[in-house]
Amino acid sequence: MTASVAAELVDLLTLERLEENLFRGQSRDIGTKYVFGGQVLGQALSAAQQTVDAARHVHSIHAYFLRAGDVEHPIVYDVDRSRDGNSFSVRRVTAIQHGKPIFVFAASFQDDEPGHEHQLSMPEVPRPEDIEPMAAPSAEQLAQLPPKAQRWLSRMGPFEIRPVYPRDELKPPKRPPFHQVWFKLNGHVGDSPVLHQALLAYASDFHLLGTATFPHGISYYQANVQMASLDHAMWFHRPFRADDWLLYSIDSPSAQGARGLSRGQIFTREGRLVASTAQEGLIRVLPEEKGSH
Repeated sequence: MTASVAAELVDLLTLERLEENLFRGQSRDIGTKYVFGGQVLGQALSAAQQTVDAARHVHSIHAYFLRAGDVEHPIVYDVDRSRDGNSFSVRRVTAIQHGKPIFVFAASFQDDEPGHEHQLSMPEVPRPEDIEPMAAPSAEQLAQLPPKAQRWLSRMGPFEIRPVYPRDELKPPKRPPFHQVWFKLNGHVGDSPVLHQALLAYASDFHLLGTATFPHGISYYQANVQMASLDHAMWFHRPFRADDWLLYSIDSPSAQGARGLSRGQIFTREGRLVASTAQEGLIRVLPEEKGSH
């Protein structure tokens, strides 16, 4: 079961080539209201990588989410080959749906090159084997949520996720804006670094913005809470495998103006820092309607 779910995600990130610089990806309804942001990130990176020399690997991506994606329709990715230099290549990608851009993306790729190294240390947290898997919500809890949220919480996703300090998303307490989560792909895939980078781009959208809600005791599952990614940045530092345990260490330094900022660091279980992320997103709390639950 888990291997087939992982294979479905790999298929989702494998795009159909329409023209030299034009690609089409299918959309997947995973229970979110609109297309999951990680899907568009992973597909855009996959499209860009297919136009770059195979010896060059992505080291940074920067993206803006312009419009909500429609889960019922495919997305077309138009790649602009902005630059191919002696060591670096830059690509710009526009994701198009229903004739309008829904997402813009820039990525830089580099040849492997030696240089000085340093990194911050991984936080001291329990190992994933010492953390209980997340318990599924009860039928009573699910019944309180909209149908899409029910499917999101009850489905077997492509990643196994084990929060170090779990939070009840249905009745969220107020707590400081720090979050550590172990995660890995549910199933083993090949050794292609390109595939593992696309998989990590997909997974990097999980939990990031949500950390900015921690001090306020709100969550995405509340009917009067609107949340959406506005942008996403990611830097790849060192090799990794998405099908082995990775620690996502996240903090949120600020929330203001109906926006929250979150930053993340992703480590291997051995403590190697393999990627960093940053994201600002919309966090809007609407007045509750009388009689609503």
